[in-house]
Amino acid sequence: MGKLEDLTLLVEVVKAGGLSAAGRRLALSPATMTARLKAIEERYQTRLFNRSTRAISLTRAGEAFFHAALRVLDEMSYAESILTQKEGVLSGNIRISAPSDFGRQYLGPALLDFTRLHPEVKSTLYLSENVVDLVSNRLDMSVRFGNLPDSNLVTRHIRPNHRVLVASVNYLQQAGTPQKIEDLHQHQCIAMELRGMLMNEWRFEQQGKASTVRITPALVCDDGALLRQWVLAGAGIAAKSWWDVKHDVEQGQLNVLFADSFIGFNRLDKKDVGLQFVYPQRRLQPLQVTAFTEFFIDWLEKT
Repeated sequence: MGKLEDLTLLVEVVKAGGLSAAGRRLALSPATMTARLKAIEERYQTRLFNRSTRAISLTRAGEAFFHAALRVLDEMSYAESILTQKEGVLSGNIRISAPSDFGRQYLGPALLDFTRLHPEVKSTLYLSENVVDLVSNRLDMSVRFGNLPDSNLVTRHIRPNHRVLVASVNYLQQAGTPQKIEDLHQHQCIAMELRGMLMNEWRFEQQGKASTVRITPALVCDDGALLRQWVLAGAGIAAKSWWDVKHDVEQGQLNVLFADSFIGFNRLDKKDVGLQFVYPQRRLQPLQVTAFTEFFIDWLEKT
């Protein structure tokens, strides 16, 4: 087998988390996968993986080789995308993930418009509140809110964003508007559960002093779009990203509470938690991915 095939096999083993899973992706038997990997290590006279009966992990040399292989394959993919584009016609695939509410309100409609302009680009959108691993899930890009500590990812800023507390006009007419943050204990509150953690500690900063209110939620869900629907239906007060409720507030359906003091529901949140595209670590993005990035940023400016 050639060196590019070797690199592809190595990357697939790491992405899939094991030989068997990678073999299924590559349509190769476990015996063939084992023999191929052994041949690669013999070729370079270096052990690339630590193996046990339960797990497989990269050695230090394997880790360096893996990241170098990613760069080579990314550049190869970019070169192929240039060759496969017809003159003036974009083609290829885009695989993207996003939070459910933002994805339904913005990315879904934008992808429809982009597809009408570039019908030979095939797009797949995955909606999840969880932070999805781009490499193992073979994603080209993701939309994320919040601060991103992972330095192995490439980011592209889309727009400023911040967290807000919101409630429907009907709810506030019936239950009253809280005047102090302690009043939240007397209200129906709705909370997100993210990655098994209940987001019920709402953070505030007033006159330079930080404080936290631990709410007892009347409703909990792990889907941002459903949480927004509950708020619109008058079920209570919830914390959301500004872009999720921007149109509802502008249309007078939702009111923002404690706008000057609310920070967020994540201990890492700052006042501006950002809205960005995230990409796997690569210098060159496929042409269709770059095109959609620019298209979406312009599209969002007009909404």
